[in-house]
Formats: sequence, C-alpha cells, structure tokens
Amino acid sequence: MITALLAGINALGVYVFKESSWTPELALDLQGGTQIVLEAQTEDGAAPTEEQMNQAVTIIRQRVDASGVGEADVTTQAGNQIVVQIPGQADEETRNRIEASAQLQLRAVLFAGQPANTFVGEDGKETPHPTPDPTLAATPTAEPTDGSDLAWITPALQAEFLAYDCEDEANNPAEAPADQPLITCDADRTVKYILGPVELDGSSIDDATFGLQQTNGLWAVNLDFDDEGTETFGEISQRLYGADPPLNQFAFVLDGYVLSAPSMNQVILGGNPSITGSFTQETSKVLADQLKYGALPLSFTVESSNSISATLGSQQLQIGLIAGLIGLVLVAIYSLIVYRALGFVIIASLIVMGVLTYLTLCILAWRMGFRLSLAGVAGLIVTIGFTADSFIVYFERIRDELRDGKSITSAVEDGWDRAKRTIYISKSINILAAVVLYILADATVKGFAFTLGLTTALDVLIFILFTHPVMQLLARTRFFGGGHPLSGLDPTALGAVYRGRAQFRTPVAATATSAAGRRAVASRGEAVRRQTIAERKQAELAAGSTSKPSTTAKEGDR
Repeated sequence: MITALLAGINALGVYVFKESSWTPELALDLQGGTQIVLEAQTEDGAAPTEEQMNQAVTIIRQRVDASGVGEADVTTQAGNQIVVQIPGQADEETRNRIEASAQLQLRAVLFAGQPANTFVGEDGKETPHPTPDPTLAATPTAEPTDGSDLAWITPALQAEFLAYDCEDEANNPAEAPADQPLITCDADRTVKYILGPVELDGSSIDDATFGLQQTNGLWAVNLDFDDEGTETFGEISQRLYGADPPLNQFAFVLDGYVLSAPSMNQVILGGNPSITGSFTQETSKVLADQLKYGALPLSFTVESSNSISATLGSQQLQIGLIAGLIGLVLVAIYSLIVYRALGFVIIASLIVMGVLTYLTLCILAWRMGFRLSLAGVAGLIVTIGFTADSFIVYFERIRDELRDGKSITSAVEDGWDRAKRTIYISKSINILAAVVLYILADATVKGFAFTLGLTTALDVLIFILFTHPVMQLLARTRFFGGGHPLSGLDPTALGAVYRGRAQFRTPVAATATSAAGRRAVASRGEAVRRQTIAERKQAELAAGSTSKPSTTAKEGDR
C-alpha cells in the first residue's frame, strides 16, 4: 500500500506537474553542472575581509538552498571570489537569485504610483490607502531633515525622474549612493519611484517568513528585525504613520529595484511587522526569500558562468552500484544457508526496502531538490547490512522461543515482543548518529548522513508493516508452522526440549556404538544443555511420579 502511494505521488509529479522523474537526480560529483564565479567589489577598492567573504558565502548558500537545489557547493577562492557549483543546468530563477548581489536597502518613498502592499502591525489591523496624486509634489527649498523630506526632490531630480525609462538597460540603480535619493522602478518595471536615502539595510532583518494571516486569511510576509533594526524601524513607523500617500510608504530595494513598497498603517515598535497585499502563496514565499537572503555585505559581479563536468563520473557510480549488488547477493546467500526458506523473507524485505528507497529519492528530488551523491550511494550500501541485522535479531529471537518449547505461532509473537525493543534502540542510535553527522559534517558528507537516516527510518517501517505480518502469515502455513526441516523453523534441528506446551520429545532408542546412536546421544546432550532449570525440575517430578507405584507394590507384597 505504501509502495503504491509513493508511486502514485511520483506519477503525479511526472505526468501532471511535469517536474518529477522516474530516476533520482544525481549530484555534482556524478552528473556535473553549472559553475558561477562571483568577484567581490568594494567601494574603496580594498580587498574584502575574511569575515565579509564568509558571510557572503553563507547568504549565497542560503539563496541556493531556498531555490530547491540540493548538493550545491559554495566556496571562496583567491580571497575575493566566490565559486558556486550547482548540479545540472541552473535555471534562470536560480541564476538571478545567486547573481542578485547588491545589498538589500530600506528607503522611504517620496513619490510613486499606486502602492500594492501594506504593513500590518502587531495587532493585525490594516486600513485601505488612497491612490496618490500622479503629479510630483512642489519642491521645497529647505535642506532635507529626514528620509521622507520632500526637500530631497530638487528640480534636477524631478527632471531626471520624468525622463527616466524603466526599460532602458543603461540605467543601473544598483550603483546609486546610499546617502542620496534614488530614482528606480519596481521589479516588473511598471511603477517609477523616487526614494529617500537608505535608512536600514538587509543586515537588520533577522528573519523573514510567509504564511496566512489569521485575521483576514491573506498571504503575508512576516519580518523580524534585530534590536538595532527594531529601534530604527519603530522611529520610521512613527514618522510615516498618518502621512499622506505615498509618504507613508517604505520600500525594500534589492539590486536597485523595488521588491515591495508597503504603506505604514500604524506605529510598529515591536520589530515584527507583516506585509500584506495582493500576495499568493508563491509570491509571498519569493518576497520572504528575497528579504531573508538579500543582505550581502559586499557587491559582486559575475566573473564567469559555464558548465562543468562531473568530478567523479558515471564509472564511480557504476562501481558503487556493483558494490551494493555484491552486498545484496552475499546477504541473500548467507540468509538462505543459515535460515533456509526463512531467508526468502529477508530477501523479500530487502527488495521492498529498495523499491521504497528508490521512489522516496525520486519524490525528494522533485519536492526538495535532493540529489544523490557518491557519499549518498555509500549510505545506501551501508544500510543493507543494518537492515539485515534487524531480521537476524528477529529470527534468532523466534528460534530461541522454539528452543524453549513454544509452538511456532507463539514463538513468532513472543520473538517479536523481545526483538522489537532491541531493534528500536539500535535504529534510534543510527538515526541520532545520522542527524548529528548531517548537522556537523562537511557538505560532502551530508549525502551519506541523509541516506543513512532515511533508509534507517524505512527499515523500521518495513520491519513493522512487512516483515512481522509476513511471519505471522507463514506461521499459519503447514510448511513453516509444521516446522519443516527446510523451513528454518524446525524445533528438532534447533534442539528444542519439548514441542507444544508440555509435550517432551520422545527419546530415540539407539546404541552409542552406531552412527545413528551417536547422533541421538549428541542430540540428547544438546537438549540437556539447553534445558532450563524449570524444565529439569518438571522432568524430575515426572520421573518420580512414575517410580512411586512400583515401590508401593513391593511393600504390599511383603
């Protein structure tokens, strides 16, 4: 049922959404991909600091992860370059996310077209805002006092604004100085703005998330400022609240273009405003990612962008798959030799495990951008042995119950009760180790940790929903339930003391000198060694009760 469910989910991705595949996606080391080299630019031409470069690497890596690309590699080189390597061909959205290297800026709006979004305060209230007058405000002659002062709009700036063409590629608002007003457009190039100087930058935003507002059911972007940003934003909200549009708007600017320019609908002092408007789930997520991952400490230019070949290639992948196949064959041979027909249960469980793992990797590639690296393949191979361990523990528990004289159906249930505790503890440790390794290890090892944790969880699931139910069914068949010598559950071959609840085996009459006699003596010796103290006492009591009548009869004769 679970297999059919996973196959159905992946089929939706393949045939309906056209985004999934019936083969897992491969990582950079096995498939190759795209390499983008970014070079840092500083205002004074000095070399960037190590701290700035490390912060930029962290933000760019977050940008890549937010785009759903897995197993990407982001490193520094030459002191002022960042190398981004992405598996497969990077789409335009991913490229834009990586190359959007200007700082995120927050500026007051001096003039704009009709605003689309609005700030929502801590109480969740918002009010409609009127359409602004399309003409520019009268230009005052006094020196500007704050970011919203119309004194910034000089006649020269007004003329520049009227001549500004949003579609002209020669215009590069990203190079505008932070302490001067900015003429720019929104990301769609449909609305022109005059913005005041930068009052906050993206480093003041600790977090940005998206979700539905409980009060109105609208999609919103939720911001969380740091302490300094909270104080500054509180002062800005006091200044903007109640002002006439568009002077009540505050714009978020990335790479020189306005991402959003919400209006201030109340004083917000807690540092946790929300932005609402004509958002969908997708557009709110995009804006949240842009606000969260847009605060690079440096500006970057794209030095190069080209395709790269696989670092390891298909040959290493084939070697890994062959190693896994050899491991499966060896486990199958061992299972059949030791457990006879019972070994087919192990083989069937491993097959189910393989199918579930394969489908899960396909779905994760579609929904999470997971890509299988050579380290991930190693994690899958290691899991073969871990999975076989679970079955061996279970089967040996069943055999121990049979040696104690229980019926096969009872031995299956009691063996399950004892084995599952051991297996749960063992698998919990494996998952804990995988989680710690995934969090602390280098990116090249994360694939191993991820597949190890995933397959360990699937192992427990199969153990509960497949292996044990199959054993319950087999215990009711004549072949397994009757203890056939080839079943792997033959009580006699296992040295059971008695069969059933209190029925001891009948001793085999044979001489010690014959081969059959020697085997019988060895079997009895094995049975005696495996007898529990309670069984021996029960056997002694049974022997005493049979000898008493003969003694009484002899006394009567005398």
